[in-house]
Amino acid sequence: MRRVLTLLLACAGLALAGCSSPPDPEITFHAVGKTVVLSPTQYCDIGVENCTAHADAAGTLRVPRGKPLQISVDSAVAKSAWAVVFTYRNAGGERQPDSRSKLFSPNEQFAYTLKLPEPGDQLESVEIQQYGRRIEIDDQGQIQFFARGTWVLSVDDRA
Repeated sequence: MRRVLTLLLACAGLALAGCSSPPDPEITFHAVGKTVVLSPTQYCDIGVENCTAHADAAGTLRVPRGKPLQISVDSAVAKSAWAVVFTYRNAGGERQPDSRSKLFSPNEQFAYTLKLPEPGDQLESVEIQQYGRRIEIDDQGQIQFFARGTWVLSVDDRA
């Protein structure tokens, strides 16, 4: 009897584990021999309607001036459209306009190396945006894509 009860409890545990939703996708950032893996600071359903925020999921990584940042996205991110949005300062310390990578189509790209325009430029922040199905036209007739998920990296720029 004890053996049957143990088996039933184990099966119930497996059944419950099988019903749980999959974990949110993670993104890996790598620079100068150091790596940080981040969960999304916001993650929504595919229609970008039901969202969960996790402000504590943002992370920090040291990226020295002029060094590239390597980004690897989870396959759950790569199977949809996504882009890299970033801020940086030029060699004189002047903040440059916010920039972005091209929009990657579903299953087009699973990794990206972010290189700034000039060797003396300093990366400040990076946000990965995974887009959902929600698209709207704004007042100027421009298409607006809504981010389903965002992953935020702050850059430590100490020399």
